[in-house]
Amino acid sequence: MVAWVQVSGGRMLAVRSRGRDLLYLPGGKREPGEDDWSALSREVREELGLDLDRASFRPLGVVRAPAHDQPDFAHVRMACFTAAHRGTMAPSGEVDEYRYVGRSERRLLAPAAQAALDLAADNGLLC
Repeated sequence: MVAWVQVSGGRMLAVRSRGRDLLYLPGGKREPGEDDWSALSREVREELGLDLDRASFRPLGVVRAPAHDQPDFAHVRMACFTAAHRGTMAPSGEVDEYRYVGRSERRLLAPAAQAALDLAADNGLLC
């Protein structure tokens, strides 16, 4: 899986997919033949209507966490990236909502998104 870590005002962007109770990061699974850039730029365009800037695309790190709403043994491995963007953000596709969350709101996030929040904090991106 790939995820976009977008921080503004010391808070991290998160999305709520249709029918989900917790927030996730924009991103998703690679399709056959896709590299990380292709998969993430496609997912962000589908979910939020934004175009990522390839020149600013940077790896942030990889997180591993229990998969939300899955059996106890299931885990998610998520490669996290930062990138600037163009366009007007609007939820689309399977995304119903987006919002920026701070460290005090980590309970709203799925486990992998919590791990990404910690990764962003460890890299000095959050207040």
